Amino acid sequence: MKTWKPTTAGILNIVTGAFNALGVIGLIIAILVISGGTYIMRLLPPAEAPFLAPLINTILALILVITVIQAVLPIIGGIFALQRKKWGWALAGSVTAILGMFPLGVASTILVSLAKDEFEPK
Repeated sequence: MKTWKPTTAGILNIVTGAFNALGVIGLIIAILVISGGTYIMRLLPPAEAPFLAPLINTILALILVITVIQAVLPIIGGIFALQRKKWGWALAGSVTAILGMFPLGVASTILVSLAKDEFEPK
């Protein structure tokens, strides 16, 4: 019997992934601005600035990789939840969504877990 649980979980996952995708765009913009160096050079004396911009860019790049994963996995899991296929991927997307938007991720994880029987068998 089909219920609303996987559909709701899929929508919650996709919404979470979309918000994380906005964060990815923001991080890319931040990296581009800092790479220009103009703002960093105005904030610090020139002797201290040469090591700071690459350090900040490295940290932002690491955060960017994590945020891309937090954007892609919930979207993939949400699609599988809507299709009621590949329960493991749907669950992985829901668990990853917890890191992006805690309340939506928790709700999605609970709904996917409760709806395990509705997914197609492997």
